[in-house]
Amino acid sequence: MTRSSPIALEDRGQTGARLSSPSAARNREVIAAALARVLPQGSRVLEIASGTGEHALACVTGRADLHWQPSDPDAASRASIDDWARDGAGRIAPALDLDTQQSGWWQAVPLPLSAVFCANMIHIAPWKAAEGLAEGAATLLDEGGLLILYGPFLEGADTAPSNLDFDASLKARDPRWGVRAREDVEALAARYGFSLLQRLEMPANNLVLVFAKGAP
Repeated sequence: MTRSSPIALEDRGQTGARLSSPSAARNREVIAAALARVLPQGSRVLEIASGTGEHALACVTGRADLHWQPSDPDAASRASIDDWARDGAGRIAPALDLDTQQSGWWQAVPLPLSAVFCANMIHIAPWKAAEGLAEGAATLLDEGGLLILYGPFLEGADTAPSNLDFDASLKARDPRWGVRAREDVEALAARYGFSLLQRLEMPANNLVLVFAKGAP
């Protein structure tokens, strides 16, 4: 399932195998803080499209009780994740080669899981990737398990102008991409048995959306 190169909308630094993302440097601490508030004690988290691995390290650093399973379909990204994981005191598992556009991708994931987390992926991939993410999360998680998404979303008249501009720029790169409408994401999640629990506002007009499987 390895693709030839990672999808990144920025230039990344590199020291050995370890990649550094300017955007991750800006948002990793606020993401870690948000997840620390919503993840139950002792959670086992699958991260989809982990990228450089910086979010994984920030999250387990902020919550020493977490066990993190990162993943990425890009080999260089997985090497970077595993390098960052060396600083994670054994709480970050070796990165898995997962692509949510592939049928049955979830079969390679060790269980049990408490949550599936995905940051900044569904807007730079075809909608099929979001559909696969929701289907896989529903398969992997027990009742009450969490599906957590971070990134920009369209919210009708309340959408930030910067997100509208970003949406246009993404579609110019690839018409299958684009900032997703929150109502479409909620409808997709509902199709697989998830209900929205929390909407957390984040810096730079991003959101954290927390869905629970089987929630009313």
